[in-house]
Amino acid sequence: MPDLREGCMTGKPLEDTTPADALVLFGAMGDLAHKKIFPALYHMVRRGHLDAPVIGIARAGRTNTHLIERARDSVQKQDSNVDREALATLLKLLRYVGGDYQDPETFHLLKKTLGSASRPAHYLAIPPSLFTSVVESLAKSNCMKDARVIVEKPFGHNLASARRLNAALARRPSGIENFSYRPLPWQGGSP
Repeated sequence: MPDLREGCMTGKPLEDTTPADALVLFGAMGDLAHKKIFPALYHMVRRGHLDAPVIGIARAGRTNTHLIERARDSVQKQDSNVDREALATLLKLLRYVGGDYQDPETFHLLKKTLGSASRPAHYLAIPPSLFTSVVESLAKSNCMKDARVIVEKPFGHNLASARRLNAALARRPSGIENFSYRPLPWQGGSP
């Protein structure tokens, strides 16, 4: 995972590399989050690379306590020698927003939960079929100003669908001046 303190470097001279001040994780209760993302976030905290709020988005019917227990279970299953202080710090950073990705109210609640955060990174660990509608909903709810979008693979189910998805996401959402996204394939291995 990228170091959220450093911003995103691509070599483009005009790109703003100001660090993200919140991480929004779509698919926070999913298998990918449990197996890979929470352990990676834990290691980022342990190394001093993450101190921003982590807002987990998932279906309604869960609570912040569910999210915290899911993250705790994930880290404890991945690491037999858990740094209790780092884990406690990660768990304090977690916030939960429940709702349907197709419901505008979910994104209004996200906007409220973001509070004063002005440079969120939106990590889409969700099926590719939801990428476009989630980005559009983020834009409509004013959660995209100065934001970054990170999409998880698979990026489509074949070359043609990947090209359609790429074209859809590359179009700047209405009302957003500086929008870019990057697919972030999971590199594998231990963090």
